Amino acid sequence: MVEQKEQIKSFEDLECWKASMEVRKYISVLIKKFPACEKYDLVDNMKRASHSATRNIAEGYGRFHYKENIQFCRHSRGSLFELIDDLITSKDEKYISEEEYQDGRNKIERALAILNGYINYLGRALNEKPKEKRLTDNE
Repeated sequence: MVEQKEQIKSFEDLECWKASMEVRKYISVLIKKFPACEKYDLVDNMKRASHSATRNIAEGYGRFHYKENIQFCRHSRGSLFELIDDLITSKDEKYISEEEYQDGRNKIERALAILNGYINYLGRALNEKPKEKRLTDNE
């Protein structure tokens, strides 16, 4: 029996978006126990970065151009790396345990691996388009 790939109908079908959503959910629960003094710094930044990871994948998907989609995915990747730094800070400040840090780090690294695969796929798809039909930077 031949295995069929699921058709992508929305950004919600993308595995990189799903993995980033898991990161966002994890961060949302984690930051609820942070001290009030971090509300406008670390908590706010972690919330924004985790939301940015999924939002940029969604926005890139909606652009319908490979180069733009790749660029938005790179922004998402940057937000995920930013979250790693925030987790390190959270652990150093003893807001989270080593186990919580490792759980978060594992979720982020999984999301990064899937996102990098998607970026590579988009790059290959862009390069495989016939030159006369390839989108220009001005489109």
